[in-house]
Amino acid sequence: MATWSAPGKVFLFGEHAVVYGKPGIALAIRPRVYVTVRKTSHAHHAKSPYIDQCFKELNVKGSVYINSQLPSSSGLGSSAAVTVATLAAINDEFGLGKTRDQIAELAFKIEKRVQKGRASPTDTTVSTYGGMFLIKEGTRKRLAPQNYHLVVGNSQATHSTARMVEKVADLKGKYPTICEPVLNAIEAITLDAMKHLDEPQYLGRLMDMNHALLDVLGVGHPHLSRLVLAARATGAYGAKITGAGGGGCMVALAPKNLKARIAGALEVTEGRALITCLDTEGLRKEKDA
Repeated sequence: MATWSAPGKVFLFGEHAVVYGKPGIALAIRPRVYVTVRKTSHAHHAKSPYIDQCFKELNVKGSVYINSQLPSSSGLGSSAAVTVATLAAINDEFGLGKTRDQIAELAFKIEKRVQKGRASPTDTTVSTYGGMFLIKEGTRKRLAPQNYHLVVGNSQATHSTARMVEKVADLKGKYPTICEPVLNAIEAITLDAMKHLDEPQYLGRLMDMNHALLDVLGVGHPHLSRLVLAARATGAYGAKITGAGGGGCMVALAPKNLKARIAGALEVTEGRALITCLDTEGLRKEKDA
């Protein structure tokens, strides 16, 4: 058997806009998904369409065991981490010889298929390589790592990434003259952030703006709004939805000395808080139990 793991991710800027060719900034975070694959003589059907598609794409039969530190349907890239780690474990167990680049490309292909063609390569790229990336139209640029102190708040309201992407597409179809400028404004925020990656206070203000624009696109959620406001009120530099929205998680950029207090405020606001930071490792092989 073979065991591999991959990290989750948060979007600092650009979610939803990346689906339309705009740039986005995302980074890997410490919580991981661990996947163990073992050869079997019969096909194993998982509850996850992502896992089933991994076995189908690589044309092998095996069993799979998942141990995840990431909540599903939360905006932290759990489906991408599962897909990336599953492909790597299958690749290792069956000796297929796929490179890390090939795994990233195949993982994106699978996410795109499962999400009906509207996935971006952001989650799978970040989960495969770790670190922080600027993503635009299928291209990726690794950014210098930053020592950000992040507090993630999980609303514990489940959502569907595919459904939220479709919701934005429908809104854009009905109100193109409104939604196009909103997407352009998100792009402008991302590009401005690129000039200030080592200035967390400045980035926090941009995060607040990005959050407001995501609300305009209809992907907000009442509990996420309460968590975002609680984080800001407790001293976060900025806070916003991360991922598809409509539930799931928000992320706050925090001063080092306030991250525990911000996490406490999120818990009081009935969110599940996670203090985390950048993961620079990405996909990795684990020792088999």
